[in-house]
This record gives sequence, structure tokens and C-alpha cells, in this order.
Amino acid sequence: MPEIQMPKLSDTMTEGTLIAWKKKKGDQVSTGEVLAEIETDKATMEWESPEDGILTEIYVQEGGKVNVGDKIAFIGGEGEEPPKKEEKEEKERKPEGKEEGKEKEKPKEEEAKKEDKPEEPKAERKEGKKPPPAKAEERKKEEKKPEEARVKASPVARRIAAELGVDLSTVKGTGPEGRVTETDVRATAKSKTAELGVSPAPKQPTRVQLQAGESARIQLSGMRKIIAQRLVESLGPVPHFYLTIDINAGPLMEAREELKSAGEGADAAKITVNDFVLKAAVMAAAKVPRVNASFDNDAIVQYADVDLGVAVAIEDGLLTPVIRAAQDKSLREISALAKDLAHRARNKRMKPEEFQGGTFTVSNLGGMGIDSFSAVINPPQGFILAVGKVKKSPVVDDCDQMTVGHRMSVTMSCDHRVIDGALGAEYLKELRHLLENPALLMV
Repeated sequence: MPEIQMPKLSDTMTEGTLIAWKKKKGDQVSTGEVLAEIETDKATMEWESPEDGILTEIYVQEGGKVNVGDKIAFIGGEGEEPPKKEEKEEKERKPEGKEEGKEKEKPKEEEAKKEDKPEEPKAERKEGKKPPPAKAEERKKEEKKPEEARVKASPVARRIAAELGVDLSTVKGTGPEGRVTETDVRATAKSKTAELGVSPAPKQPTRVQLQAGESARIQLSGMRKIIAQRLVESLGPVPHFYLTIDINAGPLMEAREELKSAGEGADAAKITVNDFVLKAAVMAAAKVPRVNASFDNDAIVQYADVDLGVAVAIEDGLLTPVIRAAQDKSLREISALAKDLAHRARNKRMKPEEFQGGTFTVSNLGGMGIDSFSAVINPPQGFILAVGKVKKSPVVDDCDQMTVGHRMSVTMSCDHRVIDGALGAEYLKELRHLLENPALLMV
């Protein structure tokens, strides 16, 4: 069994921070089972074990920061021990070099003492004595683990079950041969929540408490550092220009009301205005494929697939999960994927491949009350759309009469090396046509 190294979880990652171990030393782990939570330069995500075996040694404690490729743990077989030389070097590391020679002798002396000293029997092993309540509770949990291990379930289902506190043995699987899927776990959790009549409390962001007249220096997270770096890389070398249009959002709001009256109600899977915008942005890019491109030194790369990036605000900054080959997906599919990706982005459950390589991005701040804004391009993408809120405005109708209408602002930030003004205008014309005729988005 190999020693486990800090993985490279993003294309720009050089080091990672071990946020939390999901398994403790001595635990049995399986391939695909969540082993740790790691912060990269882009996100904090769960990392699945690459091996089957026993977590024999942990080299990096929670909060430790190490380079990609450095050893962080050892997963061994039954009775297999980690290399003693490496373990010894780990114990010998001290900040001061003068006492290094003395410290090297201590592990050997301590090991010799342990060998000579007989092991004292633990109190709970004495015959006739019951274990304390805390120990009994731990024992019950340990007994439950083999039961859950025998349940056929996907790695994702196991991870979600642990996150939501769902006992896998109580979930009825709908997958092949009764395999428990992620959908089964979420449905079980939802039904239990409904029975209890409670909903989970939202996680509150960490805030710095300041006294009057004080200021605070907040250390940048890995994600915040990369955001700062990429903004400089974008606004500096990339020649931005901006095109803005106002959309008649009346038909869009009518379509939403029709879907709502058809039975959607407060369903979590309802189609939102943003879903219509995402679908329209994808269809317009398929109709005007030259905008679905990026600049690459001496060439322009035009992509076959529309890989849609969806900007999601999280506590530490911004993530852009990607919906792959979005041109082949329906409005309902795009809606479901966007909600799932946003949920996992906010709960730090993203995989590296899920937020890399989009061909363009949509950023919508309408839900936060923003009328209009311009966004910064995410290199090497060719453009980004900034969407404002739908608001009531006085408009002049076809009969030259003043009336109240719904309007929505959309600003397109373009990389002038890839998209000229006329090409950007052509794309926005198609986008407006689709949004003002939402029936076209549902076919």
C-alpha cells in the first residue's frame, strides 16, 4: 500500500490545507469513501480515499498546510506498518537544529521503556464491570458501521448520508439490484425532516467582532488569493469592452406564473427566472457559435460544446461550477444541475472537474437587488454575462402609450481579442429574442 500524498485538486494548486480528517487513525477505509476535507486555491472540498485498507498513520494534522505531493497519511493492510524511517523523521523534526541530536535518541528510549513495561489492563475490561455510558454509545456506533457497510450504495450516496445524518440501512434503494443512490438518501432525509416539522438552520458566516476604533487584518484564504490574482490577470492583459441591453421581461414573468399555476408552487425543483436566462444564454451561444471561444496566443479556439459556468457566491468568495455540454440539455435539466451545483458549492462539496474549463459564465445578482452591473471575464473565457433584477418600469407600448412593464438589464463583458462589437451585438440580439419569447426555451 502506498503512502497517501497531498493531491493536486485544481490546475493551479501548489499547496493545500488539511481542514478536517473524516476518518481517525485505525479506521477501516474503502476506495471512494470520504477521507478528508482539503482547502485548495479555489475551494474547500471533500477528498475520497484512493485505497482500501486501514488508516494506519496521519502525518498532517488538521489545519496543516503542505505542498502538493507531500505525504499526509498511510493506508496499510491488516497488520502492515508505515515505513519506520519516515515515521522517525517525522518525530525528529524540530525548529531548532542544536537539540536535533538529543531529540533523535528520545523515541528509541521511549520505545524501549514501552517494551519492558507490561501493558496495564484497562478498567472497562475487568470482568463484571459495565462500560460507562459514553463508551457504550461509541460501541453502538461501531456496531452500526458494519451494517451500513453491507448496504449497496454509491460513494456519493454514502457521503451525502453521512452529511445529512441518514442511516443507510433504513434507506430503500432504487438503483440496480437495490443499490442506494444519492436521490434515495436525499428523499429519506427530506421525509424525516418533514415528519419532525423542522428545517436545518443555515450556516452563518464567520464575522470578525471589532471594538470601537479598532481594525483587523484578516489573512487571505487560498481561494481569496487566487481570486485576487486572476482579477489582475484578467483586467490587465484582457482588453474588456461592454455591451448592455434591456430585456422586456413581461413574457418571462408570465411564463413563470403559468408554470406556478400548473402545480409547481413552492417546489424546490421549480423553474426560476435565472434558469430561463441560463437556457437562453446557452441557446444563443449555439446559434452564434463564434462567441463560444477563447484567445490562445496566435489563434482563437472555438469550442464545439457550450460548457456553461454559473457564478455562485460563497462565504470565502466566488465559485463557477460548470454545466458540461449544456447545448444538449433541456430547461428542466439545466435548472436541476444549476441548483445541485450551487448547493454543493456552498456546502464545499465540489469536485475539481466540476468548476474548471467553462467556455463562458453567467453571473446573476438580480436576486440580491442589483439593477445592473458589469462583470470581469474569467480567463481564458471570451465573455461573461452580468444579469440584473427584473423590475417594474414605465415603458412606451406599441401604441405609444405609457404603461408599466417588466425590464431586466443584461451586460456582456467581452474580450476584444475574440469578440468584436458587431459579433457581441449579434449574440445579444439572439439572447433578447429568446428571453422575450420564452416558449422557445421549453421545446
